[in-house]
Parts: sequence; C-alpha cells; structure tokens
Amino acid sequence: MRLDTGMDFGPWLARQLKQSGMSQADLAQRIGLTRAAVSAWITGRATPREETINKIAEALGTDLGTIHTRTADTLAGLPISWYHRPGHADGGREFGNAAAFAFDADVGVLAREATQNSLDERLDRAQPVRVRYTLHELSGEALARFRDEIRWDDLLPHYEAAAQQDQKVGRMIAAGLDDMYGRDRLVLLRIDDYNASGLTGDDYETGRFAAVVRRQLDSQKTGSAAGGSYGLGKATLWATSRLGLVLMNSTLSEPHEGRTERRLVGRLELPWRRVDGKAWAGPAWFGRPDPDAEDVNVARSWWADEESVERLYLTRESAEPGTSFLIVGAHDVASLVEGTDANANVEDDDSVHRMHHRLKEALGRNFWAAMTGGGNQRPLLEASVRTCRNGVEIIPETRVDPRETQPSRTRALQAFLDGTTVDRMTESGQVAMATVPLVVPGRTGRGSGGEHRAVVLVTEADDRDGKPNRVTTMRGNRMTVRIGWVPGLPVGTNPFQAVLLAGRAAGDDAPFADEAETFLRAAEPPEHDKWGQTEELRVLYSPSAYRRIGALTSETNRVVRDLVTPVKKERKAGSDRLRKRLTVGGRRKARLTPAAGPPTLEELDARIDDSGAWCVTAEMKIPAGGDSWRPAPVAKLDVRSGPRPVLSWSELVAVHNCDIVDGTVRFAPGARTATFRGTTDVSTHPVRAQFSGLVVELRTDKGTQA
Repeated sequence: MRLDTGMDFGPWLARQLKQSGMSQADLAQRIGLTRAAVSAWITGRATPREETINKIAEALGTDLGTIHTRTADTLAGLPISWYHRPGHADGGREFGNAAAFAFDADVGVLAREATQNSLDERLDRAQPVRVRYTLHELSGEALARFRDEIRWDDLLPHYEAAAQQDQKVGRMIAAGLDDMYGRDRLVLLRIDDYNASGLTGDDYETGRFAAVVRRQLDSQKTGSAAGGSYGLGKATLWATSRLGLVLMNSTLSEPHEGRTERRLVGRLELPWRRVDGKAWAGPAWFGRPDPDAEDVNVARSWWADEESVERLYLTRESAEPGTSFLIVGAHDVASLVEGTDANANVEDDDSVHRMHHRLKEALGRNFWAAMTGGGNQRPLLEASVRTCRNGVEIIPETRVDPRETQPSRTRALQAFLDGTTVDRMTESGQVAMATVPLVVPGRTGRGSGGEHRAVVLVTEADDRDGKPNRVTTMRGNRMTVRIGWVPGLPVGTNPFQAVLLAGRAAGDDAPFADEAETFLRAAEPPEHDKWGQTEELRVLYSPSAYRRIGALTSETNRVVRDLVTPVKKERKAGSDRLRKRLTVGGRRKARLTPAAGPPTLEELDARIDDSGAWCVTAEMKIPAGGDSWRPAPVAKLDVRSGPRPVLSWSELVAVHNCDIVDGTVRFAPGARTATFRGTTDVSTHPVRAQFSGLVVELRTDKGTQA
C-alpha cells in the first residue's frame, strides 16, 4: 500500500518513538512483530500493512489519520512545557537581556525594526512582502483560557520571583503583572508577514530559526541591501512585552523535518532569579522537550495542530511562507506618556486605540517609499493594522496608504519610478531630479570603490508630510534612514520635500550601486537612523571613510538649494535693501560691518492649529557680540505679488535664551542661539491659513540696539 503525503513514514516513526521514550524493541513487542521489521520501516526498506498500521496507532496512542497524513506528532509525544535555563555554574548573573535596552519600548520603534526584518526576508522579489499588525485585548474568560494555554501556572513562580527584584526588568515585570491582574486584561500584539522566508533551519545550528530564537547579535542577513546588520532588531519584540514573552508560528519556505506549516516555539526573557531554592539564569523556551538533547528538558520547536494554534491566537490566513510573532503583554511607553496629559481622563481601554494609530503613523513615516510602486515595479511592501477585543474586531483592518501619509514624497518617488521627472520645476505637481556623487572608498582604505551617482528628487510640499524643506534619505530597502533640514535656503523659497535615493534605491542601472549599499549599510548604527561614523565602517574601510558621507550630504543640500531657488529677476535697489532684511526659515549672512551683525533665523517650524492660527517655533542664531540687538518678530502671509499682509500675534513667548518685552526679543547675555514661539491672531488673517503660506521676519530697523 501507499502512505499519504506529510513526512516520510520512517523518519516520522523514529521521531514519535523518540518523543514517547519508546524503543524499536518496545514497539515491536506491543504490535507482535520483530525489531527487524520496525527497523526496516524506519530505514525506508519496507512499509507496514494496513492491519499493522492499526496496531501502530494503538501503540502510539493516536488515530489512523495522524499516521496516514503525518503532518502532526502523535498524542504520545512529550508534553509541551517550559524549559528554564539553569543558573550559571560559576555564579554569574544577568538581570535582563542587554539587547532589549538598545531600543525604546515603543510600538513606533517596534514597527520600524520588525517591518525592516520582514522586508529583508522578502521571498518572491517580484511581489511585495505583506505585513499585518493585529492588536488583541483579552479579558475575562478569554484571558483565562489563553493563560491556561501558555501554562501560566508554571510561569507564575518565575514571574513573582523576578518581580520582587528591585531592578529595571523586575520593575517592568511587576508593572505587567499589576496591569493584567488589576485590570483583568492582557494586550497581545501580533505581527504577521507573508511572502517571507520564515524561521527556517535547525533548532540549534546556524539558520534563521536559531538566529531569532536562540541567539543574540546574529542577523543571518548577507545581502548588502538588507536593512538589519547587527542582529539587534529582534530584541524590540521582547522589549515591547511587559512580560518579556513572545510566541512564534512560522510557515517555512524550505521544509524542516519534512514539514513547512505551524512550526511553533516561545521564548521568555526574565532576569536571573531563584525559585524553590534553585537559581535560573534568565531565558526560557516554550516547546516540546528534546529527547536528543543532553538535558531531556531542553525545549525545541514543535509542529502544532490547527486547534492549538487557534487557542494561542497564532492562526495564519494562508499557507504562504512567513512568520507570526505574538507579543504577550504588549505596551507602548509613548502611548502611556500621551495618556498622562491631554488624555488623562481617557478610559484605560483606549490605550489599544492609541497604539493602533501610532503603529499606522510609524509604518507610514518609515516605509512610505517601500509601499510605493511605479513604472514596471511593484511596491516592496504592503502593511495594515487592525484591533480586536476578545475575538471581535473593534477597529477594522486598514491598509497604510503612502499617498495619504506622505503625499509629496510619494509623488516624488513615483515620478522617478515612472520616468516622469523634469530638470527643474515650472508647474505645480512636477518633480525635479538631479544626481549627486558618492565616492565609495575601497576596503581598508585602499583605492576607490567607484563613484556612485545617487538620485535627488524635489517637489512641492504638502502639509501632511510634516515639516517642509527636508531631505529624506534611504537606500535599497527604501526604509527612511534620516530626515534632515536643508540649511542656507534663499529668501522666497517655496515649501518643498526632497528625497535622496542611494545604493540600489537609485535604480538597477546606477553605477556602483552594490558598493554604495555595502558602504552605507556599514555606516548605519543599530537604530539605522543615520549614516555616519561606526565601528564597522572604521574597521571595513578607514577611520576617515565617514567623510565621504559628509561630502554626499553637503552636495545633496547644494543641489536641492539649486533646484528650489527661484529664477532671479532684476530688482530695484530699494527692493534689494528690503530683501536683505527678510528671512524665511533659513540663514542670512550678517552685515559686513565692523559692528556685530543682527541675529538671523536659523530654523523655522510651523503648523496650523485647530482654530486656523499659525503656530510657529523659531530658532535664531546670534553672532558674537550680537546679543544687544532687539529684533521684533513679524509674521506675514506669503503672496505671489504685492505687499505681504502683516499678521498680529495673539501670543509671543520666549522658549530659550531670551525674553519677550513689548513685542521685541531680549537676548540673554552671551547667548549664541535663542528660541521663541508665536501664535498668530486669526482675526487678522485676510485669508484662511490653509490657503496661504507664512513668512517670519526679524525686523531690526526700529529699536535695533540698546
């Protein structure tokens, strides 16, 4: 006869015997055959008859369906349990996983790091990786059933011992227990990815599974375009759990032990503790005891049935490869902080609403470019967020749309992918493109890696993009690395957004793209939020290699200024004199006179509040000896022709290194910078702020010096 699908019968039977502690001779005795017959089945030299299969099922305590399909272990397998690492024999103690403190316990940081990892594991390069975040709040019976499923009674003594320790992780654990028991609730945060590699490889040897579940500082990412390189990003999963607990369900792109679906495991991060007189080192694993290990209690991953996966809230929507991470006891420090001021009276259950919206915001801010397609390129990523309570969806699944979160930047990238950019903007909605050089150094400082041409894109700004006049930088995986302000903008510059595409993000035909990817990846810290000096850059290239990045930044800013500078027109001398006194969020050179020049506006941030007023925060640069000036901030509407209407201030307050007296700024003695904040009077607006621009000047022609 022919047995059906699943794992080959011989390896499957051998696995069941090991897990049940039964020898080949034991099985042979129970079914009334010889040990040689059992050995022949295990080695694949023969297969049992139908009547023999019935006896094998009875001996293993399972049903015929399990033996025929062989997609799950028999009920005779060792029970799922927790294995806690024993304390070190030399008395060493770790009071937490140091990697978890490399990042904040912030769902925005989690979204950035976890989604980056999913991007790096994209399987079919012609299709996007799909990532879904699900917040699920449990209470009452649903919470009780979940605790039973994760063997909570076995964990509780360890949690209580950890919570009694007066140190950082212990206090976090105590807060998590108080939240669960005091409020009868537990927040689960699940991250699913599809079209990803999954946790492939052996439980212990080198591979994706071991890198995530067993090891620290092991990224298993060899491609130069990968976002991660330190192996630290996965620590954000445990950092976001107040209970230090993460469960995993992976569908593999490559079979392991003849299977691909429902590979489950859990990992717990606790500090050193003593329970029942015995010392425990810290981490623990949730799985099936491994009969092949020296200590039979060591837990390894197991192949779960669909019902067990459902009870653990880890059911995946399809058999497409990828992994589901379930963060147990998820919390968000930023949401908690927000809830202590303006939202102080908001009910506790609104925390999942805040977390939902912060996840969406973080995904849109960091991955708008990865979610943008154009030309013949599909997006690299699709992302969505949903929120449930006790199995009922309370906020429907919403896909993050980059055209809504970052409209201007998305327009710029899409124009590049579509091939519709222009040399210089002459109409609204256009995207100007130029290239800038990145001279990649040779390894260990020898020679040159070639001149890479990075792409600069510039387009007009939209209020939804956030602060204007910024450059967003990225490389091959199209995750935002840094958003930087462009200094030295000329007066009269219209608000814009710029994008710098380096490495493979600059296009398949960009020269030396791979070399640029490798160089820039080495220049990123664990947070992947800038390019600069790192130890890896110093070791792989040279101590001065970071200067190439400084040159790239300077050249990018120069090109952006050139692209946004209005075409110069002849002006009357009087107009020139007036122009020298105006500043729009940029620098203006001090007057070339023996006396100290006036202060200048270094940076200007503005937004429109709910009443329709402009809210402005301005930073001023004060030249040496210029603290005696008394400039008066003046707000004007930006118009294309004619005089700019002056707006009154409803509020003008000092923030740093200054005072406001009768509408003028009085600087602290010796100050080199100062900051003030102002809100315009809506009654003096001739048009609504939404339909106008704003210019802030420092008027110094009246009452200038004391």
